[in-house]
Amino acid sequence: MTDLTHYDPNAGGGPATDGLRPHHLAGEAQLLAPAVVMTPDGPMEQYAAVVADGAFRAVGPAARLELDHPHLTPLRLPGHVLMPGFVDAHHHLTQSFGAALAFGEPSEIFRRVWVPLEGALDEESAYVAAKLAALESLRGGFTTVADAGTRASVDVDVVARATRDAGIRCVLGLVCNDADGADGGGAADVQDRAEKHLARYDGEELVHPSLAVSVPEAATARTLRATARLAAEAGAVVQIHVNEHLAAVERSLVRHGLRPLEYLREVGALGPQLLAAHATLVTPAELTLLADTGTAVSYNPVASAWKGNAVAPAITMADRGIRFGLGTDGTRGDGFRLVEAAEFAQRLTYGLATGDSSCGAGWTWLEHAGPGGADAVGLGALTGRIAAGAAADFLLVDASGPEMRPSWDLPWELVRRGNRDQITAVFVAGRLRMFQGRPVGWDGSALVRRAAELGREVVARAGVTRVHRTSTDARSRSAAR
Repeated sequence: MTDLTHYDPNAGGGPATDGLRPHHLAGEAQLLAPAVVMTPDGPMEQYAAVVADGAFRAVGPAARLELDHPHLTPLRLPGHVLMPGFVDAHHHLTQSFGAALAFGEPSEIFRRVWVPLEGALDEESAYVAAKLAALESLRGGFTTVADAGTRASVDVDVVARATRDAGIRCVLGLVCNDADGADGGGAADVQDRAEKHLARYDGEELVHPSLAVSVPEAATARTLRATARLAAEAGAVVQIHVNEHLAAVERSLVRHGLRPLEYLREVGALGPQLLAAHATLVTPAELTLLADTGTAVSYNPVASAWKGNAVAPAITMADRGIRFGLGTDGTRGDGFRLVEAAEFAQRLTYGLATGDSSCGAGWTWLEHAGPGGADAVGLGALTGRIAAGAAADFLLVDASGPEMRPSWDLPWELVRRGNRDQITAVFVAGRLRMFQGRPVGWDGSALVRRAAELGREVVARAGVTRVHRTSTDARSRSAAR
């Protein structure tokens, strides 16, 4: 039974979290009774969920579940919303030391920033960088992250260990580049490594193997076909940056006479196993390719604003039935700000010009940040929804504050007014991983301190090249003029 000794759900006068402690949420089996449960059919009041063995065992009317499970004492959570955890459909976990180095920089910074930065990582710094990113993601309400593969010269299991230790679910990419002197080896060697990677994490609880190619031109046609086949057979995804920047589209046209998505179609790499990162520069014909082949996309609105050439037409993708999730691209691990950015970017780029004042009506962005994102990263059968049989990857969000009182339309309010500070608890695989912004079971502050030390060392030896000065230097020069 859940211990309610120190938690009075009827206590008034303070936030809904008053009196709630981590041990109240740590039972092997729990009956959680919040104010609202965000089900696949929408928000439901007077609902509850039974969590046991890492999964939702039952979800439904609270009164019925209490009768069906008399051995469980309901943990009443007034003012709280129980909702799916956010899924980050595109991340670069080992780039966390340099996240702020991209501020104000032009697009296609991977050669000047990301390649040298990851090249300077050793085993400890790669582990700390990945765990730091995982910590930020958990604090921001993400229960799953899709890592697009690291260029660090370490065993990718270092990243797996970091995410496993942090307690976040990870779709772990293995870079399979083999073209133009890429360090992945020849096609046969790359295929062998890919097969071993897919087998290595088979059956793991939190780590789900994936394959990755940086951009289509980074792999031979043979490898693009082989990775597509291997991923499809394994029920995994291949992550490829596609149609992200003007320069990348032009390089593909010069080399192949085809745009990147068209080239992937020609070599047989499109399909449900492909997770196309960004897809910001897509023609109507390419949208048809995505829809017809079942290819998934990670829509990364913050990355578009910070370092992109365009915004993916996500509203059109939703209308066309194109599968897509929302990704941070490592910009910031904050799920609520991500869904707000997703709606905001569509409104600015498409809604204002067409008079579409709704731009997805709020729920669209929650859908693609949760179940849609889980589907895009290949985990749709496992996570992303509050339903019996699904993995218990969820958030308890305190909606009792001024942001959502009075409440008129909860999905819209979560998109427009939700924030990270309202997240009381983060669960992954049924276990409490984060409580009131702090990790459970390990020292987050110590990790942050070590990351600050290592980050300075790594960036100093990486030889990163920035086009623009820091904001402080820019302000000084402006004042001098």
